[in-house]
Amino acid sequence: MSSLTSIGLEFDDPELEASLRATLAEVEKQLRVGVLSADPFVSEAARHLVDAGGKRFRPLLLALCAYFGDPTAPEVVAGAVVVELTHLATLYHDDVMDEAPVRRGAPSANSRWTNSVAILVGDYLFARAADIVAGLGTEAVHIQARTFARLVHGQIAETVGPRAGEDAIAHYLRVVSDKTASLIETSARFGGMFGGVPPAQVEALARYGETIGAAFQLSDDLLDIASDSQQSGKTPGTDLREGIPTLPVLYALASDEQDAVSLRLREILAAGAVTDDAEHAEALALLRESAALKRARETVRTYAEEARSQVAGLPDIPARRALESLCDFIADRTG
Repeated sequence: MSSLTSIGLEFDDPELEASLRATLAEVEKQLRVGVLSADPFVSEAARHLVDAGGKRFRPLLLALCAYFGDPTAPEVVAGAVVVELTHLATLYHDDVMDEAPVRRGAPSANSRWTNSVAILVGDYLFARAADIVAGLGTEAVHIQARTFARLVHGQIAETVGPRAGEDAIAHYLRVVSDKTASLIETSARFGGMFGGVPPAQVEALARYGETIGAAFQLSDDLLDIASDSQQSGKTPGTDLREGIPTLPVLYALASDEQDAVSLRLREILAAGAVTDDAEHAEALALLRESAALKRARETVRTYAEEARSQVAGLPDIPARRALESLCDFIADRTG
């Protein structure tokens, strides 16, 4: 399956698909140039996650949004490299925060080298992104800086957790918005900007990016519970075992239902990380049949439909229909 179809984009125009593939091939080439350093060790460590691959969702979305204007503008590829370098930098830092041993099927940078090296390489990639975006104009620099601030705010909020009296679900949705959706919003905005799209359409694309970015992250939460390992790419219930509070878990904990099943589920989840194998299997089974999971599915569908409405006023071209197909995919991937 190609990287285009694996993330849920379907095309009714072969020319659009072929053109996007060509653009992404150039982005891939420029990514490898972008991480180069005069120090061979830095180059090797910075290239580590580039070589591991990935969906390249942010460059793809940026390139697709440029089709509402001029997708051949040279700034389109440069902007795509900026957002992907920024994303890769956050992954180096995330793996340190999460003490993750593996990333994209390969040893994480922190496990292959050290936490300090992983943090510094992430910083290096942020610097490379900043250097490239400086050539794209003052407005792009400001947008990239504000996006970086949101990414950091999201990570801090996730690390600190809800403050006293703060609703846990509202807190979690804010983390998703800042830590994940902000860079996807910027990807869509850059695509419109660099493609010379009219300002009102740029804003519509940016709103779409923010909303579809949140929907994609929330659907991953559901896949961790509802899917098998082949579908999600990781062992089911990983977040549950590690005590990461995702949307279905938060909905279950917030439930006031008093039936025996709901009470038992809240009892298991209240402990945080569910490391006992028997309790983990029980919690996973209960969650899969719970009202909390159904509610989380409806939340994802709401986000996906909102994203669809945000591009409804854009020109009816193959690029818009591809964006709409992504809404369908996200709404349907979790059942």
